[in-house]
Amino acid sequence: MLGEFKTFAMRGNVVDLAVGVIIGGAFGRIVDSLVKDVIMPPIGMLFGGLDFANYYLPLNGQGTHLPLAEAQKAGAVLAYGNFLTILLNFVLLAFVIFQMVRVVNRLRGPSEAPTAAEKEEILLLRDIRDSLRK
Repeated sequence: MLGEFKTFAMRGNVVDLAVGVIIGGAFGRIVDSLVKDVIMPPIGMLFGGLDFANYYLPLNGQGTHLPLAEAQKAGAVLAYGNFLTILLNFVLLAFVIFQMVRVVNRLRGPSEAPTAAEKEEILLLRDIRDSLRK
C-alpha cells in the first residue's frame, strides 16, 4: 500500500495540483488585499466614507449603528456588505486568472495542426454531413 501511495503522490499531475493550490491560495490573499485595501476604500468614500464590510441588517434587534463585529457579538446579522466584498474579490480573481490564461495561450502560439487521424475523422464527418444533406 505504501508503494502505491508513493506512486500516486509522485505523479506529475498530483504535484502540479498541489503547487497550483498553494499558489492559488497565496494569489487569493493578494486579490483579497487588493479589493479590501485598494479598491473598496475609494468606493466606500463615494458612498459617504462608509466601510462596505460593516453593512449589515440586524436580525436580533441590535442597532445598525454598531460595527459589524460588535453587532455579531450581540446576535445574528445578515452581513451583506461583507458578502459583496467577497463577491468582488471572486470576480476580480476570476478576471485576473482569465487574463493570465489568455496571455499563456498567446505565448504558446497557434494550436498544433490536426493529426492524420483527426484529419481523417474530419473528412468522414464531412462525408456524413454531405450525405445527410442529399
